[in-house]
Amino acid sequence: MDIYESGEMYLETILLHRRNKGAVRSVDIVNDLNYAKSSVSRGINILKSKGLITVAEDGSINFTEEGLARAEEIYERHKILTAFLKKLGVEEKTAEADACRIEHVISRDTFEAIKKQL
Repeated sequence: MDIYESGEMYLETILLHRRNKGAVRSVDIVNDLNYAKSSVSRGINILKSKGLITVAEDGSINFTEEGLARAEEIYERHKILTAFLKKLGVEEKTAEADACRIEHVISRDTFEAIKKQL
């Protein structure tokens, strides 16, 4: 199932927010990503319709099993790509920013080859 870069960003943000602070609501995503409330609302609805998250009556956002697996996959790409770029000598802040962009467009084959190199 394809989701766009922004959807992947939402999944990764939900994962990291949950790990660092616990419960996640739409306003947390707005604050973490500095996106407009309307954009986040639309993104959350798309992720819900794709069966990747659920939203409880109190507004808390939870992963489905598939959504959690997808979020962890996205975050793994981020961590591996950041480490790879740093190993090439890229400054940490730049490596983080570039990995964040690359993680959404890299092919599975290329990512697996990079992963093997580390």
